[in-house]
Amino acid sequence: MKIAVNFIAFQIGWFACILGASNGMPWIGLLVGALVISFHLFSVDKPAKELNLILYAVVIGIVLDSLLVMSGWLSYPNGILLDGTAPYWILMLWALFASTLNVSMRWMHDKYWVAAIFGAVGGPLSYLAGARLGAVTFIELQPALLALALGWALAMPCLIRLSKQFDGVSIPTSRYNMEKVGV
Repeated sequence: MKIAVNFIAFQIGWFACILGASNGMPWIGLLVGALVISFHLFSVDKPAKELNLILYAVVIGIVLDSLLVMSGWLSYPNGILLDGTAPYWILMLWALFASTLNVSMRWMHDKYWVAAIFGAVGGPLSYLAGARLGAVTFIELQPALLALALGWALAMPCLIRLSKQFDGVSIPTSRYNMEKVGV
């Protein structure tokens, strides 16, 4: 049940960020995202560890998305506090994504190659979906997609490693032992 709630909460946050930004109200995503993150931190055993993971993910997001903005390959219609940087609502998306790493995306722990492939495919697809909904504009489609694929292929294994280091979510002992033996 915890996995489903985590996945659904992320989806709610994702749509709030994307639809808020595409409709000129990026603060809605920030508000909903803060509620989702608060709920996540309230529901885990070690919220400080999860908060560290979220902060590291936001730093990775600032770097990756700001590089894409500075390159001129992507443009965001609103929510930018400093020229040439990623908008605040996309940083909330990074925070929301980090809240899934030790819950609904936990299956990816120790699967760094899978994480890289997942990132290389899923990252660009998420941005394409955001573009279809009007939250981001691709100025140079091919270079942007290539940069997103490469950036996410590198970011995902890093995020998985960080999620293991800053794991604030407990797994019941019997389930943990079953995962260790591959059941």
